[in-house]
Amino acid sequence: MKITRRTILAGGASTLGLSLINPASAWASTSMQLGNIRIDTLSDGNLVLPGNLILGDAPVGEADAILAAHGLTRERFEPDCNITLMRDGERTILFDVGAGPDFQQSAGKLAQALEIAEVDPYDVTHVVFTHAHPDHLWGLLDDFDDLTFPEATYLMGRAEWDYWINPETKNTIAESRQSFAVGAHRRLLAVEDNIEFFNDGQEILPGVAARATFGHTPGHMAFEIRSGSNATMIVGDAIANHHVAFARPDWASGSDQDTDMGAATRVALLDQLAGEKMSVIGFHLPTPGIGYVEKATDGNGGYMFVPA
Repeated sequence: MKITRRTILAGGASTLGLSLINPASAWASTSMQLGNIRIDTLSDGNLVLPGNLILGDAPVGEADAILAAHGLTRERFEPDCNITLMRDGERTILFDVGAGPDFQQSAGKLAQALEIAEVDPYDVTHVVFTHAHPDHLWGLLDDFDDLTFPEATYLMGRAEWDYWINPETKNTIAESRQSFAVGAHRRLLAVEDNIEFFNDGQEILPGVAARATFGHTPGHMAFEIRSGSNATMIVGDAIANHHVAFARPDWASGSDQDTDMGAATRVALLDQLAGEKMSVIGFHLPTPGIGYVEKATDGNGGYMFVPA
């Protein structure tokens, strides 16, 4: 497996890097080569979130110490949004489509990233969803409510689809997430005639296997991309940050719909990634979102994110 880092400037000569949200800023980008598979991460910008959404009921003192070690405070978080682009010579595959124009002003920048990467939206052959939260799904439609990727085939885990396409979900989900349910339902209806479903363990595309990582949402999926002995795991929001989620994966996260299941999933996934020394691609890990998992040595049973 070959991982290449580069730094570009907006308007510079390189067209292989990631999108620049601030045109005056330098942007560090990463590409990964697995055999004939090329993987790039594309920026959709970032979110702005209240601290309690991530921390939930985590012990204040311990949580603040973890955050301080990463130069953060609990007032608010601004996690990056990294969308994975996979190309194998035959297919151009996006894993999630970002927030689109209707969620947060700081997000929804995927179109800029694709332009710099010289990928035409019409050339995207497949879109694979980890889950149907707004920052992963709402980019499905553009400003005119047309499909952003009109030639693509769409793929989603069966359980995730069944949950969000159900019109009763908006009546049973937490009030703070009702807009998530309404927005997901409307967008998924737009692709109901061109979507394929899968379950845990299936090879959904050549070299891409689905891994059930339920908890963040009822049908959240991760994806293992493998070429020979080399592999990487796209974890979506199963591991949603590089600080508390790693240091204390057993803590409940306010961002998970099922907090107990989310924590159990996180612990198991981090243990697998560290044990197999498999690289990880995280939607909300620090841009460009690619790195490795190592066990921490603090005696708390936690882990550390090591950027590629």
